[in-house]
Amino acid sequence: VEHMTHALSETAAGALAKAALGPIRELTATMDAVALGPGLSLHPEAQALARALVADLPRPMVVDADALSALAGHLDILAGAPGPRVLTPHPGEMARMLGVPVAEIQADRLEATRAFAVEHRVWLVLKGARSVVAAPDGQVWINPTGNPGMAKGGSGDVLTGMAGAFLARGLTPAAALQTAVYFHGLAGDLGRAERGEEGLLASDIVEAIPRALSPASR
Repeated sequence: VEHMTHALSETAAGALAKAALGPIRELTATMDAVALGPGLSLHPEAQALARALVADLPRPMVVDADALSALAGHLDILAGAPGPRVLTPHPGEMARMLGVPVAEIQADRLEATRAFAVEHRVWLVLKGARSVVAAPDGQVWINPTGNPGMAKGGSGDVLTGMAGAFLARGLTPAAALQTAVYFHGLAGDLGRAERGEEGLLASDIVEAIPRALSPASR
């Protein structure tokens, strides 16, 4: 499916306005899943909108980027959300949500991911070398795919889109997140084989997704 857009209320600064909440609720009533965060901005109204959507929308939702920043100091809304919440932070975003140094997250990535998922009743991937995936019941998985060349702007947004797409196809949150993380990393590995780590871009990962999903690549 190609990109489709819908005009929404904006602030004077060009960010999504809180007034967009009603129209977004109406739009998502017919959708199977929602992805929230990339490009949202840190404008106060956009951040308030993100919190309202996380707290209110009954659809399965991937939460990333600026929407993760909106959760800092407001993590209590996650446990009461009316639909599954799948979070995809890198270590800096995870540290910001928890109000701790990045080094504390990196010191025990597995336990930090597990503890967050259990406490806040979410599915979560802590991105980075050997990304860690955790479920609300405490189960944890370590992803074997991916490479350092993927640490580029936009790479995480690709993962957000993939996780949202798998949720929309009816996969459970755990299966959607595991599948997205694995094939996102595999697409990055295929892109590295052609472009090298230094030249790898997020657009190369997108281009490699169809090959990653092909049985011939596994």
